[in-house]
Amino acid sequence: MALSFDPFSQLDRFAASVLDSVRAPRLMPVDLFRDGEQYVLHADLPGVDPGSVDVDLDGSQLTIRAQRTADSREGVRWLARERGAGQFLRQFTLGEGVDLDKISASYESGVLSVIIPVSERAKPRKIDVESRDSKQAIDA
Repeated sequence: MALSFDPFSQLDRFAASVLDSVRAPRLMPVDLFRDGEQYVLHADLPGVDPGSVDVDLDGSQLTIRAQRTADSREGVRWLARERGAGQFLRQFTLGEGVDLDKISASYESGVLSVIIPVSERAKPRKIDVESRDSKQAIDA
């Protein structure tokens, strides 16, 4: 069985590994949706230590940070190492229609869930309509 060597076949992987060494924060994929009276944000953070997950609120700026450390096994020969390590960062600007005091977060099975309730004043409500005709009929 003859094996041929193509020096360009691994060029993209080499370039990615070199460029990946830059310590830029990694982007975390999220889903964001409204479910009734709350917004729900799910962020994928597989392999992240739960103790490193940090959710901050500064004014209306919601910031999510997390850290995944690299596997540092000694004496092994890595054949593939595609799972990146480092800091994950994502920021969101929240609108006026949310209750900033009641935001909650939980982390389970590699997914961070942030619950952002809708504020009372932003919830749909029924406005009573008064009629002058009906008031006059009652007074008569």
